[in-house]
Amino acid sequence: MDHVPLTDETEVVDGVHLAVLAAGEQMNVQHFRIEPGATVPTHDHPHEQAGFVYEGELVFVLDGGAHRISTAESYVIPGGESHAAENQGEATVRGVDIFTPPRVNPDWAE
Repeated sequence: MDHVPLTDETEVVDGVHLAVLAAGEQMNVQHFRIEPGATVPTHDHPHEQAGFVYEGELVFVLDGGAHRISTAESYVIPGGESHAAENQGEATVRGVDIFTPPRVNPDWAE
């Protein structure tokens, strides 16, 4: 069994930090930290994505609208759905995503 410390995170775009916490054959678990004002650019991927925000508020832009996910709320984004995420608040957003099949490196990262 592998153990990955949260300190192994990578800044993939300005203010967006990711760390793969665990990865198996069928899914992986990824921690995210998004600084105030930072944006995950619009992208899509074949992976189904389920997540949970445990600190802050994250705004997803998809389906032609904005969807706010606050502390202690979860979400699911179907594979193939174009989306972006923004931290429009003044606090850092922290949460966890699960991707199936596993996604290690997002294609939108610099």
